[in-house]
Amino acid sequence: MQDLKKPRVLTVAPLPPERCAYALARYSRSPDSIAESLEWVRTHDSRKFLESFYFQYGHASIADLGHVVLCFEGVSEIAATEIEDEQLWDGQARSSRYQDFGRSGYVVPPELDEAGAARYRAMADRLLASYKAIHAEIVAHFASKLPIPVTMKEDVYRRNIAARAFDVARYLLFFGIPTGVGQVTSIRTLERQIRRLGASSYQELRDLAVEIAKSCTEPPACGLPGSPMEPVAPTLARYMAPEAHQTAVFADLRQWAAQNLPKRSMAEPGMVDLLKPANSAAEIVATLLYPVTDRPFRELYEIAAGWSEPMRAEAMDVALRSRTSRDELVRNFRQGAYAFDIVMDIGAYRDMHRHRRCHQFRQAYTGTLGFETPDAIGEAGLTDRYQPVVEEALALCRELPTPAGEYLLPFATRSRFLFKMDFAEAEYIARLRSGVKGHFSYRRVAWEMKQAMERVEPELGRLMEATPPWVEDPLKR
Repeated sequence: MQDLKKPRVLTVAPLPPERCAYALARYSRSPDSIAESLEWVRTHDSRKFLESFYFQYGHASIADLGHVVLCFEGVSEIAATEIEDEQLWDGQARSSRYQDFGRSGYVVPPELDEAGAARYRAMADRLLASYKAIHAEIVAHFASKLPIPVTMKEDVYRRNIAARAFDVARYLLFFGIPTGVGQVTSIRTLERQIRRLGASSYQELRDLAVEIAKSCTEPPACGLPGSPMEPVAPTLARYMAPEAHQTAVFADLRQWAAQNLPKRSMAEPGMVDLLKPANSAAEIVATLLYPVTDRPFRELYEIAAGWSEPMRAEAMDVALRSRTSRDELVRNFRQGAYAFDIVMDIGAYRDMHRHRRCHQFRQAYTGTLGFETPDAIGEAGLTDRYQPVVEEALALCRELPTPAGEYLLPFATRSRFLFKMDFAEAEYIARLRSGVKGHFSYRRVAWEMKQAMERVEPELGRLMEATPPWVEDPLKR
């Protein structure tokens, strides 16, 4: 008979991640109390347990029970974007609204030779100088346009004005700007992240994959007094081969697309194009081809829907050609009730990228879709100072070798991104991201998502709450 006086909810003090995984896994596999399982952890080697159950028997769910806190300091914005590109990921990157990135310098891509690095530095210096100068000009512009409310303290007013000015000036920041990222992931997600980064086209990320694996075998770099200081995941680091299948899939698909896709026939559909796919096979084929082309998702879907079944099967088989029994299907096989094909600036994408309850895909960063010019730039009479430096940066991006040139892409640069989700997530994003506290760029995207839903699903679109972008409260954060 159950003892009703015995506590049913027990908190457990922090443990090193692998020991936590060991304790909870043993707890699930024995009749012992958690206290007894913890005693086992104290007196036994968790590495042997993980070696036996996790690696030999494939019980990867055990690794979901241990969570690791990692911080990345001084990584580029492009590296931060790739670090965060995990669906089961929790973390935060430094915000462009609350920090003056003009003081932080920049990351030089390791792929560049001496001559290329010199050209890169000259352009990066010019972008940062323009960033600082335009921020000062926009602060003055907003101060003249937005007088301090009688109910607001002056220091709060100045902080709010500075933050809003950074929202404008950030368009001159670029992917090479250093930032910091803090993340909390399970050991299983961390393993996948290391393998993915190890296969990246960016040398910075391949180097980071090695550093992550090494850091897991060493005592923590920092912690509060009394914190456990044994290695966070010492067994993990021996199983970190780069994700070869991920690299091969898109190389194969790029070649197949070049050989089989007809000439492009569709004009740009606008900022946000919503599609509700009815043909599952065509949706998967279009999603597989999306990252290796520069075409709208709607065009790819319509092409795939018009193909014969054997033709669609051939495209999917190309994506499976390099897969082994250990490889998961690439995420492009994942579906969503609604597919939002969005053309937006990189800065807005950095914010929208945080949404995890959806499947996200992107096309190559090329700069061919142009760039955004914030309204405040024109209002302050700064267009002639802003646009030439962005255009010069984009020109040099194309001249420098790939992928090193991408580090110079300003946040103003437009690119194409695909977000697949259910209605609940679409409603959440539209409501959250359209609010007056948000950045004007992703506010427009969120508003257009609602408008698109009202056209495609009127009954559901009316349920989406969104604040029109022309409703503003610039002093509210």
